Amino acid sequence: MSPKLTARLEIFIIVVLAFVPLFLRLPYRVNIFLSWEGAYRISQGQLPFRDFGTPLGGMYWVVPAIFFKLLGPGMFTLVKAQVFINILAGLSFRSILRTLADNAGIRLASVLLFCLSYSFFNFWPWYNHSVIVYELVALACLFRWVRPDLEVSAGGRSRWHIGWLVAAGAFTVASFLTKQDGGGLTFFICCALLLVYGLTGGGWKGLLVYIVSFFGVLLLVILPFLSHGFGYWFNHGQAPHTARVSAYDIAEDFFGGSQWIKFYLFLLVVLCLACFRDMAGLRREKRLVLLVVLTLGILGEAAIFQVTSYTPPDNNIFYHSFAFACLFTLAARLTGINFATTRMAVVLAAGILLWWSGVWWKYTNRLVARIIPARSQQHVSPSGENVVNKYTYTISRDTVRDIPVEQWIECGLPAFNRIYMPAPTVAGIHRVMALSRELRATSGELRAASKGLKVLNMCELTPLAAEIPFSLERNSELPLWYHLGVGMFNRQAEILEKRIGEHYYDLVLFEDIPTLNNFYAFRVGDSLRQHYRLVDSFVAPRRGPETQGKILVYVRPADGVAVAGDLRRP
Repeated sequence: MSPKLTARLEIFIIVVLAFVPLFLRLPYRVNIFLSWEGAYRISQGQLPFRDFGTPLGGMYWVVPAIFFKLLGPGMFTLVKAQVFINILAGLSFRSILRTLADNAGIRLASVLLFCLSYSFFNFWPWYNHSVIVYELVALACLFRWVRPDLEVSAGGRSRWHIGWLVAAGAFTVASFLTKQDGGGLTFFICCALLLVYGLTGGGWKGLLVYIVSFFGVLLLVILPFLSHGFGYWFNHGQAPHTARVSAYDIAEDFFGGSQWIKFYLFLLVVLCLACFRDMAGLRREKRLVLLVVLTLGILGEAAIFQVTSYTPPDNNIFYHSFAFACLFTLAARLTGINFATTRMAVVLAAGILLWWSGVWWKYTNRLVARIIPARSQQHVSPSGENVVNKYTYTISRDTVRDIPVEQWIECGLPAFNRIYMPAPTVAGIHRVMALSRELRATSGELRAASKGLKVLNMCELTPLAAEIPFSLERNSELPLWYHLGVGMFNRQAEILEKRIGEHYYDLVLFEDIPTLNNFYAFRVGDSLRQHYRLVDSFVAPRRGPETQGKILVYVRPADGVAVAGDLRRP
């Protein structure tokens, strides 16, 4: 297979798989409220720490905010932003392998694996994904600086080539200011790579420039926010935050699970012992040594990341493609197999498609079900016999029943375009819209029209800020995220309780999720029940009875708004 064709196929895979979500209608994504509101606030000129409190760095929302500015603040704009992020991730991963993996067939297969195992199903921006994407960009920049030393045909470094290291430091800062764990581990991985590069004869200038660039950019970004409570919100586990780093938890997850990480580590050690016989070999195989060190760093990061970023449970699967590229590169060196031939490239691609069939099967199984009928999920057959199979051998006693996604609908509002939700949620949204118009009419004389309604939205329907509309308050003391102990703390809960007691808000939306530990602070919900009037409730757009919740609608008791019978939902 020619190098040009391989390069085109790599880019084709990255771009085509990234664009797939643009052709779909999507169900409302649980917890995506955080991506929308942060991006919306920044697109409106607000800044984290100065205008709202958050335990995350603002880099998480930069790309979605730019897309909001260009395309409008619709939910589906987040999907378009994620398409760009996925392409950026794929191209960065490809750039890393162009430096370290000299076999085009292995590189092509690794790109396919990366897209299938990590990028393809990430339809929405999320901080646990964005932090790794910035890491990949930082690593790509770092290896662009290293590349001329590894490729004879690349020539020497130009005067401005040092800019790649500065960019690597800057994107490491972007990773750190998205999420502390991934960003901090990115810094240590990059330092380890440059340290090994120096030990194998590459010099120490790179390590020095990278460290100076990282801390220089970090200080430039942080200093303006120190007076706005940066140290309170964005810290390393000291009070009021709870540290997520635990040596015991890391050991527990690693030795009690992590089967793939340990398997890859085992193979890596065996193949390295076979490939590298002496120190002279290490110096001769600088490219391969750097690939091994990078893979070890990624496996270590994955082992830690699964503890510090434990939900959803597949946050750390970025390691598969790095391990695959490294192990097959080592195997090719030992066996002499040329994976760059068309036949071997096809075999590798087919193997990866089979290995990760779960990614694409859910999009094709409906077609297969038309040809091969699926097993009945009914407990009684048409003849009246009891049916026991893999679908019916247990009986669910859950009293909370999910509304099947097939019955979800769109609500017709621009901010929710191409996003469908349970019909009761859609009906509830329209009742909230009607209620907001009524409140605006009855309280218009009491509040200046330019200020609009004062709304506290403690539910995941954050796009209502653009639909009602209402202004999102600028206050560094108040949180963007209402998860008590994670995104807000007792100090913020006390502020909200005081305002609720003073009837500060015209309208409050509060999401009650009893099975999640203070996902929306329970104590604030208690205060609302005491001081506000409940006029409506409807199901939240969540899937799974384990985390089902209700959105409760409250108004100030002094507003004098008539509580119509169709507004009350027990």
